Amino acid sequence: MAMTLWSFETSVVSHAGEAYSARACGRRRQDHLWEGWIEFEGPGGDVLRSGRETTQPNLTDLEYWAQGLTPVYLEGALRRALEPAREVVTEPLPVPVYSGPARSRPQTPVALEPEAILDPHSVYQQGGSDLLLEELSALSAGHLRQITRAYALAEDSVVLDKMGKGELMALITDAVRAVSHSPIRH
Repeated sequence: MAMTLWSFETSVVSHAGEAYSARACGRRRQDHLWEGWIEFEGPGGDVLRSGRETTQPNLTDLEYWAQGLTPVYLEGALRRALEPAREVVTEPLPVPVYSGPARSRPQTPVALEPEAILDPHSVYQQGGSDLLLEELSALSAGHLRQITRAYALAEDSVVLDKMGKGELMALITDAVRAVSHSPIRH
């Protein structure tokens, strides 16, 4: 059963300049929640109502909502009651041409070479052969092979796989020294 929760002393004025008295109303729904709306009585005695303005879990919370309504909120509720919602018309979407997405193209795996862990040319320029050998000694044979490949310091990749750490360090140092002392650096 519907009930009046709160009557407001101040009238709410519409955009047309008509004064309405307002009251917050509510009721308990079948799902045991409480809903509230606002009724506006116009100068000729006609009564308008808003749509549901709130849903609360109990009567106490619904009354609290009603007592906290501000004049600005009431003006908005009156505007909503006077201007019914416009029906939004949406045109139907076109039917798809295909019944599903295109087949996936087979992906060819791309083998990416890992990047070299250091630039031997830069290290050589900073401190010469001694610094380069010191930096290279801290790396694994695998890292040394990668540096050699990344900077094209050897022609035969198969030979690199058979070389030990000391041989790789000497190869890198000799190749960098040779390039650094040549007039044209690639």
